[in-house]
Amino acid sequence: MKKALLTACFVLLAIAMQAQKPTKAIESVKAVPVATETKLYNEEADAIQQIDEALAEAQRTGRYVLCQVGGNWCPWCLRFAKFVTEDEEIAQLIKENFVYIHVNYSKDNKKPEAMKRLGNPARFGFPVLVILDHEGRPMHIQNSAYLELEKSYDRKKVLQFFQNWTPKAVETLK
Repeated sequence: MKKALLTACFVLLAIAMQAQKPTKAIESVKAVPVATETKLYNEEADAIQQIDEALAEAQRTGRYVLCQVGGNWCPWCLRFAKFVTEDEEIAQLIKENFVYIHVNYSKDNKKPEAMKRLGNPARFGFPVLVILDHEGRPMHIQNSAYLELEKSYDRKKVLQFFQNWTPKAVETLK
């Protein structure tokens, strides 16, 4: 009986091991190179120069600067950028009211001068949104976790956030 049971165990083990080996069809699929996605954050960019250029455009066009601080390493950063660019109403609102830039932050390159200029936003996690006024001063730092809904973002909250921080909304006395 022990011999039969031991033989059965070896047979099952051999079958299980064989099942773990990829077939030739699967191996050929794995060999196909995957297209690399364009990186949203420029890890080599001079963040101070990036902010200065955005500020110059914002001053020229009467908009504010919207800095999304994060990195290509952050799935929520990529998710937020995709969310706001694929929603037509939100994308249009951003385009009309903000110069939208992505400021890279990573554990290897924390860009302390830029982070200080932006009000040390990393304390809120990533992505973090910083709105700069016409003089380049941080007006608001937004923890994006408050805009989340399950595995994405809450459209109503994101839209309301941007509407509340347009130049018209901020500069109009009530």
